[in-house]
Amino acid sequence: MDSPEQPTAEPVHADRVYRSHSGIATGVLLLAFTGWIGGDALLRGAGLTPWVALAGLLVLVPLIVAFTLRPAVFANDDRLRIRNPFRTIVLPWRTVAEVRAAYSSEVLTEDGAKYQLWAVPVSLRQRKSAARRRSRAIAAGDPAATRPGGAAAGGTPPVASGDRTIAELRGLSEQAGHRPAAAGEPRVRWAYEIAGPVVVGAVALVVLLAVG
Repeated sequence: MDSPEQPTAEPVHADRVYRSHSGIATGVLLLAFTGWIGGDALLRGAGLTPWVALAGLLVLVPLIVAFTLRPAVFANDDRLRIRNPFRTIVLPWRTVAEVRAAYSSEVLTEDGAKYQLWAVPVSLRQRKSAARRRSRAIAAGDPAATRPGGAAAGGTPPVASGDRTIAELRGLSEQAGHRPAAAGEPRVRWAYEIAGPVVVGAVALVVLLAVG
């Protein structure tokens, strides 16, 4: 006698990844500049200068990485993972009360906690530009421009990129309400790999400057 078929779990799509390309570019440039200045001090400096440079690099490099290269948002059918400069927050969708963007992008949970999305910057300039494009498209009679997230004439979305990302995340949150796998407890992990070198470098820098 055949055994009854077991229900299969709904497939979970791969994570959507959201990052700030301008932040990444800025981080790469800052790291290159910091490496050039710090490396020159390490190789050519005299006395305590190389040690001060090394301590300074221990402080600056992790901070640059934390605020430019590290921030990212990962979202799938079941949960939202927010990688901010010093914390990683995992939120099952059923714990999320609201995803919104005013002057910054943020997530509110059912228990009242609020987390910023560093990787999704809000640009007022982009909003104004998108509003002008939408107005021009509506005046030109483009029906797509009147729909949220619709494309204006020429295929350019009349929505700022940050607001479009927030709309996508809000849609995932709304669709996950029926999924048992989207339940659970929020989890927060501190980025000790960032904070550790910064603290060590700061202490070393204070000591070196004090004895120098």
